[in-house]
Amino acid sequence: MPAWDDYKKVARERGALAFELFVVESTPAVDPSELQSVLPDHLAYQKQLEAEGKLFLAGPLSDASGEQMQGSGLIIYRAVSMSQAQGFAENDPMHAKGARTFTLRKWLVNEGSPNFSTSLSQQKVTLS
Repeated sequence: MPAWDDYKKVARERGALAFELFVVESTPAVDPSELQSVLPDHLAYQKQLEAEGKLFLAGPLSDASGEQMQGSGLIIYRAVSMSQAQGFAENDPMHAKGARTFTLRKWLVNEGSPNFSTSLSQQKVTLS
């Protein structure tokens, strides 16, 4: 199996940006009613990481039907290493207090062209 740096090298040789992000899938470990007590601390932590430029995107994932926003969540960090991202995830109050468990993966971003549109006075952001 090729080394991680080999993947990045091949991506860059074909013209891809090949930058790294760190992806956390966070899964409930307790009854949903218990999650609510940790939610304010979790949201404050996310806001702090966002202000520091460490949180790229985060939010809940739907169930398999796509109808209910419950269960797992996805968090994407900007970090310099897997161990730094691990620390971000471990310090999230949801994880630190045992309300959720998580898996962490490094993501080599190669393709795509996200576009953002903002309307600050309307507090609106559109991702297309």
